[in-house]
Amino acid sequence: MKLGIVGLPNVGKSTLFNSLTRAGAEAANYPFCTIDPNVGVVAVPDGRLQLLADLYHSEKITPAVIEFVDIAGLVKGASKGEGLGNQFLANIREVDAILHVVRCFDDPNVIHVDGSVDPIRDIETIQFELIFADLEVIEKRIQKVGKAALAGNSNRKEYETLLSLRTLLEGGTPASAYAPENAEDAAFVSSLNLLTGKPVIFAANVSEDDLQDDGASNPYVKAVREYAEKTGSAVFAVSAKLEEEISELEDDEKAMFLEELGIRTSGLDKLIQTSYDLLGLLSYLTAGEKETRAWTIKKGTKAPEAAGKIHSDFERGFIKAEVVNYRDLLDLGSYAAAKEKGLVRMEGKDYVMQDGDVVLFRFNV
Repeated sequence: MKLGIVGLPNVGKSTLFNSLTRAGAEAANYPFCTIDPNVGVVAVPDGRLQLLADLYHSEKITPAVIEFVDIAGLVKGASKGEGLGNQFLANIREVDAILHVVRCFDDPNVIHVDGSVDPIRDIETIQFELIFADLEVIEKRIQKVGKAALAGNSNRKEYETLLSLRTLLEGGTPASAYAPENAEDAAFVSSLNLLTGKPVIFAANVSEDDLQDDGASNPYVKAVREYAEKTGSAVFAVSAKLEEEISELEDDEKAMFLEELGIRTSGLDKLIQTSYDLLGLLSYLTAGEKETRAWTIKKGTKAPEAAGKIHSDFERGFIKAEVVNYRDLLDLGSYAAAKEKGLVRMEGKDYVMQDGDVVLFRFNV
């Protein structure tokens, strides 16, 4: 999973990136500190992996990962070259979702690029820049295929879809609002990699005190949640400053520190859960002496396609999947015991994978 982090300057974007990835990107109290997009890869915390690794005496554990791409702070007019221009937007066209960091705290010592704190205004500023960037992509495609389509030499439907998307974007509506007519139309729109067509997660950056009730008493967060509900986006409250403080702690120290503050989960844990829910993801597991590993797939993925995540040969030569739920496996203490109890199932090509499945794929090529 790959997330692109966007936001206005000085909203806590790079601070949050640093704390999530411990990558050490420079963070300072002035715009455009992040000159190049920073990339960090984070392991998805999954307690099941260690338990399975202990059971199998695995040599190594490989968790699922999230890749973060931190983009320099955008400002009004970025798509027209203001600030650092739209050169950074290309870096997030390949992401699965956009993580939009929104400032929801007051602090006279932290400069706001527009002079005041207003999360909805900030969200709309970024949204319009993404719309303008998408319009540029659409216009280029229209010019490319327009004449041929009108002459009957190419797909007329694609041309009509591009015109519909342009009308939508020119009206200030994101591409995510476009309703494709069929699977082919949906595939074409997806191939355009439009920024406003991607799922959005709003990270409401609050003060430490506001985390006690998950930002419920913060009027800025309330406004963001209302906006997100209308647009089908997701929201989670996080304190970038606090995340930065706990990022240097060991896991047991981190848990103790959060408990003392009355906070149940870290920002990273909330982000991962929010991402998985929004994108409809789950993890299946493989375990053995050499490696215990988590594999991220879409909900509804069938066994052969899931096998293809490991290697294309597994999908091409798929025969069957031996599947056991990780809880049953751990409770019984061994694969052989689970099999003896009839808890290891032989599943075929139509089996839909479930979260927590421990799988052994059989294949022949």
